[in-house]
Formats: sequence, structure tokens, C-alpha cells
Amino acid sequence: MPIADTLSLKQARRLALAAQGFTLRRPNGEVQRRHVRGLLERLGVLQIDSVNALVRSHYLPLFSRLGNYSPTLLEEAAWSSGRHRRLFEYWGHEASLLPLELYPLMRWRMRRAADGRGIYQQLARFGREQQPVIQRVLNAVREQGALGAGSLNTREERAGPWWDWSDEKHALEWLFAAGEVTVAGRRGFERLYDLPERVLPPAVLDQPDLGETEAQRRLLLHSAQALGVATEKDLRDYFRLEPADSKARLAELVEAGDLLAVQVQDWQAPGYCLADAVIPRKVRASALLSPFDSLVWERARTERLFDFRYRLEIYTPQHKRVYGYYVLPFLFDEHLAARVDLRSDRAAGKLMVHAVHEEPKGPGEEGWIALAQQLDEMATWLGLERVEVNCRRPLGVRLQALLAEV
Repeated sequence: MPIADTLSLKQARRLALAAQGFTLRRPNGEVQRRHVRGLLERLGVLQIDSVNALVRSHYLPLFSRLGNYSPTLLEEAAWSSGRHRRLFEYWGHEASLLPLELYPLMRWRMRRAADGRGIYQQLARFGREQQPVIQRVLNAVREQGALGAGSLNTREERAGPWWDWSDEKHALEWLFAAGEVTVAGRRGFERLYDLPERVLPPAVLDQPDLGETEAQRRLLLHSAQALGVATEKDLRDYFRLEPADSKARLAELVEAGDLLAVQVQDWQAPGYCLADAVIPRKVRASALLSPFDSLVWERARTERLFDFRYRLEIYTPQHKRVYGYYVLPFLFDEHLAARVDLRSDRAAGKLMVHAVHEEPKGPGEEGWIALAQQLDEMATWLGLERVEVNCRRPLGVRLQALLAEV
């Protein structure tokens, strides 16, 4: 269905779900590199997060859309040194993995970071005041190859909480933001930094620089492709552009006819979509979503699209949590129909379901069966032997019974 000037909320949801890859046919057989590559190009960014209660978040979006795949396919695309490398790490939407094709579109951000703009104030101040340390660390990377911050740390006392970094760690993060080093790989979850020319393909590094305005226009177009229909703030948030930059570039894209302005039912702000966007007649999907999945990471948009108020409660004291510690929304067809608090008990080989919560428009019998299948598939994907429901409410008992039939 082509785009009209006014969209119903149902049409907006369908556009969003299609743009995020939930209308794609799952591979019949084994998930291959081409499947992973196509999805990564569509999404444009995977947010990285350190929490490992279930599995690190950047692995989940591919599972949600492709099903059981080998995590080594993502690791190969992100951190291998061979021809299969397809991603680089940078500040996209927070710390992110992005397709190599977007590297030239981030150089303006690297230049701003080198000038102390667009990065954390503490890091910007370090860049102004500690250039001798920065040059010493850069020389060490140049001479020794891929290094982690721990290899360079000259501080005797142990690190404290967040931002209690050693000077060497500050220097590496400044160099990373400025594009002077990039992430060659990871040791556990620790970044290993090296020079871009020793990590990234020459074909990527040799591309001519784009001006800021052109790079920002292309990023906004990529945001529109990945979101389907979105407000200016939604588009801006996808790659964390500055409001003034985003608004100026958006006006240019609308004037050029690359983006269309539309009115979405119940949205106070205008929506924007690609001029050639097509609305599916319906969406049939079933997926457990990471809290940092690009379908739901912008919480206000999630509420507007799905009438689903979502907050991560990891840092909320246990007695104040409403839904649980690590809660995944469950997408069924065109709705976020339930929430599931999940944990991997790796020692016992169990995927633990600590709580299940039904939304007002719940999944229905067909949806509960689909959720049981998703949990069973997730356990297999994670290498866990079984799913155990630790929720004694009627929903939990019902889910345990359905799991026994899978």
C-alpha cells in the first residue's frame, strides 16, 4: 500500500515493523553470512551493552529476526581480521556496531570529538589538558599493535566506579572518539585498540571525506529506512544527531523530496518516511526483544507506536521493580503483547523465566504458544538444556505447561 498524507496508528506500526526486518522470511535452513549481512545493513546499528544476565544485548536483535544463528557470524563480522569483517565500533546510538559503509558518515563526528565537541565533558577536558599522555598512548599502540587499557595502565590502585578511569583509558577513549584508533577486537568484553589502517579495509579508509551536512543527510535517510515512519526526534535519536543539525537536514530532505511529511494518528509531532515506502497489509511476527533493540530503544516512540510503557529496571532496587531485572518485550504480530523477565543460568544449563506479564491486548492462545516456542528456541540458541519457569502466577503455570508440549 503506498503512502498517504495521513496514516493510522496501525499503518505506522506496520511500516515500523517492516522497516525493522520483522516481515522478512526467516531462513529455511542454516543462517548464513548473507542473512546476517543483509539484516545489519537494514538496521544500520547494533547497540552494545555490557549486561550479561541473559546474553550480551548486541547478539539479540539478530536472533529476534533470524532465529537460531551462530553468534560467531556476528563476531566474525565485527572483530575478525579477514575479508568477512563487515562492522566497526563507534558512537552510533551509544556504543555501537555499525556497517563499514557508514564509516565515512562518521568522520565529521570524529573531527568534532577531536575538537572537544559532541563527547562527554570529562573526556573533552582530558583531550585539552592531557595531550602528552594521549600522544604517549598513541605511540604505544602504533608500536605494539592492538592493546587494551589494562596493558597500558600505570596506576597502582584498582579502578573504582564508572569514569574512575586511568589516564591511559581516558587517552584511548579520546583517541577512539577522535578516530585516531579503532577497535580491533575484544578480550572478553575489554576493547582492544589499534590504528584504523591496521584494522579497516583500505577501500573504506580511502573514501573521500563527506561534508558534515551531506553525512548528516545520509544518516537521517538511513534512520528513516530503519524506522519506517518517525518524528524528527526519532530520526535524530537513531544516530544521536544534534537537534539543530537534524532539523536543518530534515528540512533539506523534505524539500528535495527524499522524505515525505505525514500526519500519524494521535502523534502530536509530524512523522516522516521515505518517499517510496510501502505499508504491508499485515505483519505476522513473533520475537523476544532486547531492551536495547532498535525497535524499542527510544521509549517515547515505543509508547506512541505500541501503547507500551517500557523502562529497564536493572538499576531499580529490587523491592521497587514492577516487572523484573532484565525484562524482554514479547512481540506478537503487530503488538507488544507481554513482558518476560529472563536470565541465563549457565552453570545449571537453564533459561530461567522469573516473571511473565500480559499486556492489556495480550497475545491470546496462539501468542502464548508462540512465546513458548520462542523460549525453547532461545534456550537452544544459548546452548542451555531447558527452560524453567520460576513464576508461580497462573500465567507462569500456563507457560510451563505449553513448554512441556513444545
